[in-house]
Amino acid sequence: MKLNLTKPIIFFDLETTGTSITRDRIVEFSYIKIYPDGTEEEKSRRLNPEMPIPAESTAIHHITDEDVKDAPTFRQVAKSLLAIFEGCDIAGFNSNKFDVPLLIEEFDRAGLRFDLTGRRFIDVQNIFHKMEQRTLVAAYRFYCGKELDGAHSATADTRATYEVLQSQIERYDELKNDVEFLSQFSGTGKALDLAGRIVLNDKDVPVFNFGKHKGRPVAEVLRKEPSFYDWIMQGDFPKNTKDVLTGLKFSLQQKSKRNA
Repeated sequence: MKLNLTKPIIFFDLETTGTSITRDRIVEFSYIKIYPDGTEEEKSRRLNPEMPIPAESTAIHHITDEDVKDAPTFRQVAKSLLAIFEGCDIAGFNSNKFDVPLLIEEFDRAGLRFDLTGRRFIDVQNIFHKMEQRTLVAAYRFYCGKELDGAHSATADTRATYEVLQSQIERYDELKNDVEFLSQFSGTGKALDLAGRIVLNDKDVPVFNFGKHKGRPVAEVLRKEPSFYDWIMQGDFPKNTKDVLTGLKFSLQQKSKRNA
């Protein structure tokens, strides 16, 4: 079926050197850009991560150091890639918690800002887990009635994710063919950051959603334990999470000055 779009949407998938958002690098990037008229633009390319690819990662995506030794680095393609995403909504499989945050880190290392303002994010995995609780391979078999040949290649996974979303919309009456609805439905509750580390509670107050301060208001923690902010800034947290927390801290400081 044709997605009901008001602006282009990009389905994308990354193959990486590992699973750390802040430390690992992209070795393959694949995307399908769908325009409101249904036109598709598809591309995949490998990247030199400028670090060794661990054997356990190669075992999953079958990309070796030799395969990418002559490929461009992310920094070399960053500007053109940023232009591809300009004005687009974004979709993927586990993309909210992994692919998008990692992409933000890569752009930041290249000296570029990946602006999330005004974008809607559809995480097909979240829709799948809410409906059926499965993996991408099982999702493709369940929704599309086909086996996913070439699983864990960025190209195959990207195409499969796009087809799964189309089938999900057709299967479930409660799913609207609307990017705004799908973005909200596939989101992590009232998460303020993509990783869901900071969320709004039932009173719409920002609270931490992990660790020893889980459920506690951000304002309270920053006031009573300011070192917690420094710990997050220096820790292995996604840049997006750090940016959201910094924005909240700045807003609290401004509010405090106004009330002084």
